[in-house]
Amino acid sequence: MRKKNIDFSKYSSIKVGENLAVSVLEDCNANYKDYYIIGSCNNILIGTQPPPLLKLGKKYDYIRIENDSLKIGAATPSGKIASFCKKNNIADFEFLSHLPGTLGGLVFMNAGLKEYEIFNNLISICTCDGNLEKKDIKYGYRFTDIKSPVLEASFELAYGFDKEKLTMFKAMRKNQPSTPSAGSCFKNPVGDYAGRLIEAVGLKGFRVGGMEFSKQHANFLVNIGNGTFDDAIFLIKEAQNRVYDEFKIWLECEIAVLDKRYMGKNSPLLNPYKNKIN
Repeated sequence: MRKKNIDFSKYSSIKVGENLAVSVLEDCNANYKDYYIIGSCNNILIGTQPPPLLKLGKKYDYIRIENDSLKIGAATPSGKIASFCKKNNIADFEFLSHLPGTLGGLVFMNAGLKEYEIFNNLISICTCDGNLEKKDIKYGYRFTDIKSPVLEASFELAYGFDKEKLTMFKAMRKNQPSTPSAGSCFKNPVGDYAGRLIEAVGLKGFRVGGMEFSKQHANFLVNIGNGTFDDAIFLIKEAQNRVYDEFKIWLECEIAVLDKRYMGKNSPLLNPYKNKIN
């Protein structure tokens, strides 16, 4: 596979990371199984010990209408999808205008805004290990069990682009900071909100180095100036520990932390409450 140098301090939405060589996947004949696949790096925190990284090639950036369905390549940016749907009067993708990322990442994490999720109108996906129908994929709130690079997704095609939904989605995002971030830091616990819990334990606006939990929305970890990976990890652990100590709720990361020390089933960010890292 050919490689591409990417400066993650500029490329990632949280503006953290080093200049790294990223492999480019052009076809599935290449050995991709030892890599972590990235898209436009909107919900990713790159560490100082990252795994081998893989990015889809440009051939997977496309949108077409075929057999009464919408087929979209996994490297296609969300903004491009939203613009295509607006231009062609296609319904049910309005929320993508306020949801950054590329399609593969959006599908992999079942991204969305409240009840508007990418899986709502999904028919099937094409991966390096073959095609999967929606019914064959386990998925839920910001979760899927997809284990192979997504190359393409097919969606139900309906017409009637709704401009009122654009206004609604814009309002949903009104309280979110424009400062560099990786989006929501933690998943919302059942019946509660991560932002409320973080604020309740005194961490809204709390700063370490160049990182802080946003004064505008506590569940956004923002880079207010030269923030580092270590700054971010300190704050993530602090929030998890304080919230558990106060409410017996363990906050689960929504952002993907790409560092060998914090990945896998033994990650200190994923450990159950009894194995908290201080």
